[in-house]
Amino acid sequence: MAGSEAAWQAASMGVPVVIHEMRPKVATFAHRTGLLAEMVCSNSFRSDDDERNAVGLLHWEMRAAGGLIMEMATAHRLPAGGALAVDRDPFAEGVTARLRAHPLITVSEEEITSLPSDGQWIIATGPLTSGALAESIRAATGAESLAFFDAIAPIVYADSVDMSVAWMQSRYDKGETVEEQTAYMNCPMDKAQYEAFIDAVLAADKTEFHEGETAGYFDGCLPIEVMAERGRETLRFGPMKPVGLTNPHSAVKPYAVVQLRRDNKLGTLYNIVGFQTKMKYGAQTDVFRMIPGLQDASFARLGGIHRNTFINSPTLLDDRMRLRSRPNIRFAGQITGVEGYVESAAMGLLAGRMAAAEILGRDLQPPPPETATGALITHITGGAEAKTFQPMNVNFGLFPPIDAKGGRRGRKDRYKAYTDRAKEAFTAWLG
Repeated sequence: MAGSEAAWQAASMGVPVVIHEMRPKVATFAHRTGLLAEMVCSNSFRSDDDERNAVGLLHWEMRAAGGLIMEMATAHRLPAGGALAVDRDPFAEGVTARLRAHPLITVSEEEITSLPSDGQWIIATGPLTSGALAESIRAATGAESLAFFDAIAPIVYADSVDMSVAWMQSRYDKGETVEEQTAYMNCPMDKAQYEAFIDAVLAADKTEFHEGETAGYFDGCLPIEVMAERGRETLRFGPMKPVGLTNPHSAVKPYAVVQLRRDNKLGTLYNIVGFQTKMKYGAQTDVFRMIPGLQDASFARLGGIHRNTFINSPTLLDDRMRLRSRPNIRFAGQITGVEGYVESAAMGLLAGRMAAAEILGRDLQPPPPETATGALITHITGGAEAKTFQPMNVNFGLFPPIDAKGGRRGRKDRYKAYTDRAKEAFTAWLG
């Protein structure tokens, strides 16, 4: 996401770009194709509400900046209530086609194994950084790269779901159209079924870590078994919360609900929302078929776990996203310590613009911290505490506080004030 957006932004400013992509020649655990901007975890860009949601505001800013990732996400969106869910393969194909067709962009299918010594470079290695390059980064920074583990949710064939048990409904019927209001499959559980499911999750065989690795998960993408280990009710107050839904098959309110979100435009694939897992494959099929409605489920993809690498950006990067010790190198995307497709792409947008501006003899200031993009870059390049630095989604807690003139604001009014202020500031920054 970040590398694709960076290339697009730089080329749009008239600067020639070479994208170095090691896939498909060198594969990763999580990727299936050699397409640029392949989505490897969820297919959701989360909320598209640009008035009261921080990630929705980030969508707005990237669209305002001519972002390719948001253009393609919008072109290949799927019904998902108030969220922006994407048909993942056509999305990646669209991004790849646009980049390969641009006259100033060249795609070189090769692995970069060390940090280059000259030229302007952006390191945007996505959710996985190859071992050789990671070692080169460690050598250049003089510090160990931090790491956390990211887990992938399973995908189910829609026609294998028992719709006499499940039903279609978005939580709180959210969405402007009937299609959006019925964008999710819902599988209900009573208390006994939920308790048996938790027991099975806790007892299932799990993926083991390699020697020297530790399970430093990002809280926004915890495996379900890790959530279950934190308390038997944790899942019921998380991805399995039974609120905002009405089961048409029964007057009895479910004790817990498993939601599945459409994963492709045809509606043939659905991913199990929030069900990232490190259970072994055999255990997954047994455990997930305990879910009412999924007893005969066929899986297009089972869940998995992979290691994500990120650097201590507050210590290592300046406010132009350059490596302090090697200013010809910028970092962008998840490796900088942002979390999420949109946040990663937004950092690519900034890195691409800043690198191009420098090549053109200009100095591009970061967006002001009142904007979503500016709040993120401020956080990773100095706003966060270096000793405890961890991956972060965009959120209003990263923004300078709103002056509550005339007394306290309600939450919705306060969020609207944040987005109004941000849009004005970002528009001014764009010029």
